[in-house]
Amino acid sequence: MLFTTLLLSLREIRRHILRSFLTTLGIIIGVAAVITMVTLGNGVSASVQASISSLGNNTLAVFPGGGRGRGGSTPPPSFENADILAIRQQVSGVRAVAPQASSSALAVRNAQNWTASVTGTTNDYFDAQKLEFAGGRRFTDAEQSAGKSVCVIGDTIRANLFADEDPVGERFRLGTVSCEVIGVLKKRDNAGFSDPNSTVLLPLKTVQRRFVGNQNVLAILVAVADGYEPSAVKQSLTGLLRERRHLSAGQPDNFDIFDTAEFAATVRNQTQQLTLFVAAIAAVSLLVGGIGIMNIMLVSVTERTREIGIRLAIGALGKEVLLQFLVEAVALSCLGGLVGVGLAFFASWGLAALAQLPFQFDLSINLVSFAISALIGIVFGFFPARRAAALNPIDALRHE
Repeated sequence: MLFTTLLLSLREIRRHILRSFLTTLGIIIGVAAVITMVTLGNGVSASVQASISSLGNNTLAVFPGGGRGRGGSTPPPSFENADILAIRQQVSGVRAVAPQASSSALAVRNAQNWTASVTGTTNDYFDAQKLEFAGGRRFTDAEQSAGKSVCVIGDTIRANLFADEDPVGERFRLGTVSCEVIGVLKKRDNAGFSDPNSTVLLPLKTVQRRFVGNQNVLAILVAVADGYEPSAVKQSLTGLLRERRHLSAGQPDNFDIFDTAEFAATVRNQTQQLTLFVAAIAAVSLLVGGIGIMNIMLVSVTERTREIGIRLAIGALGKEVLLQFLVEAVALSCLGGLVGVGLAFFASWGLAALAQLPFQFDLSINLVSFAISALIGIVFGFFPARRAAALNPIDALRHE
């Protein structure tokens, strides 16, 4: 009986194909919007997580900030080279300490050019981020102490300036500085908002002298050794920096220390909350779609009053009439849900590619959205179906 009722419902939907499509449009848009928003939200979350993970696991990132430099007239003091040495010697559980001085410059070789991110650092940077080399070597102690114009380049720089050539031993111009390539990094996943392969690494002193014009260290990466808790290392690091920056007990920190694991968890939670909020707004169109189904089913009951009267007169039970119209409403809603799921797949895939975000297909949200569309058909189709089942056969047969 249920199968026969389903066939009758599909036949009725096919008879009014345009009206059925317009009826399910709200469901289609609602399901597609919810799935697309959640998928893109997952992509943004994965992208941010990848950007944070590029700093390395069990890594503390230290920046000037807080205290006097936040909202005050005096900027926070930057770090000094002596701070790096003190961290290495006085903080337990540290695997690598990598100072950074950053800038940007146009990398030029022959007729090719590329805007590169310039980072001055030490060999500890490769250890802190666990970077792998595709060719070449690290800096020597002599190159670091003398501030030589030697560099390690990312894969994007290699591809745009050297194409298929081996760049090791070759030179190119970085801003106004002629730089010799001594190493090439393996390509890293470009899942973040900035390309991690579009970077040029030079000795810290080279960038300080030739690019930024001062001895400031603008960031420090502290890699925590295996077996040590990042929170304990962070506490020791905080105490040392407060002492070196001459902060009394009542003064706030004028630096910020970010635990990448804690920061990643915080960002993930906030992104998920924002995604759910946006999805909830998009789900309002599902309610609108449900009202549309109720409206068109009431119209259908009115149009088919005489048909209902004939069915009741020849022996059909009220519950059978109710089932027929309820199945028709659920079929409409489910068809809209299926179209919405398909539309969401292509929309989220295209938007993710356009925004350069990872496409995070989530089977659960697709199944839940489809189930909700079916539930909407039941909820909003029940009243018209009950109204049809409650018709008096004699009055229904008199209906013109």
